[in-house]
Amino acid sequence: MGVSVNEPLLNGNEKKYLEQCIDTGWISSEGPFVQGFEEGMAALTGRKHGVAVCNGSVALDLALQALSLPPGSEVIMPTFTIISCAAAVVRAGCVPVLVDSDPQTWNMDVSQIEAKVTSRTSAVMAVHIYGLPVDMEPLMEAARKYHLAVIEDAAEAIGQTAYGKPCGSFGDISCFSFYPNKHVTTGEGGMVLCNDDALAARCRALRNLCFVPERRFVHHELGYNFRMSNIQAALGVAQLERIEATLEKKRAIGARYDALLKDVQGLQFPLRETPYARNLYWVFGLVLDDAIPFDGQECERRLQALGVGTRPFFWPMHEQPVFREQGLFEGERYPVAERIARRGLYIPSGLALTEKQMEFVAQKVKDVISQDVLI
Repeated sequence: MGVSVNEPLLNGNEKKYLEQCIDTGWISSEGPFVQGFEEGMAALTGRKHGVAVCNGSVALDLALQALSLPPGSEVIMPTFTIISCAAAVVRAGCVPVLVDSDPQTWNMDVSQIEAKVTSRTSAVMAVHIYGLPVDMEPLMEAARKYHLAVIEDAAEAIGQTAYGKPCGSFGDISCFSFYPNKHVTTGEGGMVLCNDDALAARCRALRNLCFVPERRFVHHELGYNFRMSNIQAALGVAQLERIEATLEKKRAIGARYDALLKDVQGLQFPLRETPYARNLYWVFGLVLDDAIPFDGQECERRLQALGVGTRPFFWPMHEQPVFREQGLFEGERYPVAERIARRGLYIPSGLALTEKQMEFVAQKVKDVISQDVLI
């Protein structure tokens, strides 16, 4: 038996809606499913506006561009995240300023934000990691105190809540990804959400090459082709129809792994809950204790040899060669992020995962950690 790290579920109305796209000829970004998907995500997050785009990375780019932060502005963000977050900041002409991770939640340590604020700070980016949200109340308090824009990357927290509010509802603008490993997938896709009418209009203009309504093909500024197709949106609409069942399944996967692995020594598991949120287990992560005589990369190699798909944890932004070559983060150290990046990995967590597969994965994890199996 081999178990892939992620397999999406496409067992609702996905095929029906795709056939509608083909039968009607609406396959471009002008089809009706795009608006329906935007409205559905806005309703899920309690936002007024949704602007669908072609992937989650460009959602971040669009959000930063639409905010029009002053050139050279500093944006406080976690070092432990996917590179898309920092890349969007840099491409917007701004400077990423990093904070370390909380060792228990693996999210950004919000207690470090205030110390990073300078006269050049214009925004803070919250990135929810692996199914647990950032502690948003102190983050929002700091943002209000220093008049900072808040960008919320909720790609890994579709349907999650923090302090009883939907993830994606905090701050000025929020971003989602609909890659196949997300709770809602469109294959590739993303979305920007906000409440401000002018900001939403700006996002829509930038998404669509900055066309003007008075005369098509006349442009007063340069925009982008970030549009989502009707075919992608059709998948998203179908996925949203069963979002509650999806969230229930994700929490069931997390609870089952907890039970299967509870007696394994030497591993840190995801927190089941914090005072402000229950874990949604976007993925089920493992961090190896220092006493284990190999790192996360070697653990991955051993598990993959036994038929278990894995992925490494994110590599910190301050250790990315591309940013080092740009002169960013020179001499900076973030020990928590550095440790979990080296000793962390996640095991199969997709929605199509079966009980038999979870039992297989758990046994292989036990074999590798106990060193009963040497490869």
